[in-house]
Amino acid sequence: MIRPLLFGLLILSLAACETTKGAGRDLQKAGQAISNTARNVQDAL
Repeated sequence: MIRPLLFGLLILSLAACETTKGAGRDLQKAGQAISNTARNVQDAL
């Protein structure tokens, strides 16, 4: 009984790590886009 429960928790924790990793990548890309836009605006001034 305890083994399937532990296995399920392990699978969920691995899935959560991948989700967090993907969210971090998305935020990093958004930050780069904002930085690039700000740089372009400064260059245009």
